[in-house]
Amino acid sequence: MADHVERPGASRWVPEKVEPATLARGVQDCRGCELYEKATHGVAGVGPTDAAVMVVGEQPGDVEDQQGEPFVGPAGKLLARALGEAGVPAADVFRTNVVKHFRWDPGRAGKRIHKGPSRVHVAACWPWLVAELEMVRPRGVVLLGATAGAAVYGPSFRVGAQRGRSLDWPEQDPAPPWVPDWVVATAHPSSVLRSRTRDEDYRRLVADLGVVADLVG
Repeated sequence: MADHVERPGASRWVPEKVEPATLARGVQDCRGCELYEKATHGVAGVGPTDAAVMVVGEQPGDVEDQQGEPFVGPAGKLLARALGEAGVPAADVFRTNVVKHFRWDPGRAGKRIHKGPSRVHVAACWPWLVAELEMVRPRGVVLLGATAGAAVYGPSFRVGAQRGRSLDWPEQDPAPPWVPDWVVATAHPSSVLRSRTRDEDYRRLVADLGVVADLVG
């Protein structure tokens, strides 16, 4: 069946002056794709606006959608622990997602089941990430998982093949107003939580974030 959903993209909702308050209002008001219709909140990035590192995940989860803040659920708590063990201070980190609204399907007993965003949702939401990069101007970006990796590098990007090393931001047309000095890709903490080898995968996540700590210096 053809997709006739209107997705004008987020650009018209991005404020002229991007700062935390206007960003949060703009994301909450955004109608750039249909995901806002079923979401409780639009979830903008949070953290110091002079952060050295921007951590980019996939989309808000159920807890994030309800609270209106990124990385406050179980995966976010695991990420915070891993960052701390790797030596990346919370004061150095701005946390956000590629897609700002929670995409989900109904499950049993009213449970909302996570459904990954598609490329059209990532494309529609891209102006928000560009605006956040311009606002924070981080030295580096950490990409968590396949959706974040593909958003920046394209669908052929494989986190497993590139994780834990310093990469250059790719050439893009148009290029964002701010391009970080480096990018590090790693697994999304939600995949660590689901893993049958959780301890081993957690150690790998901490090791990748240790590369980030070294780059920040």
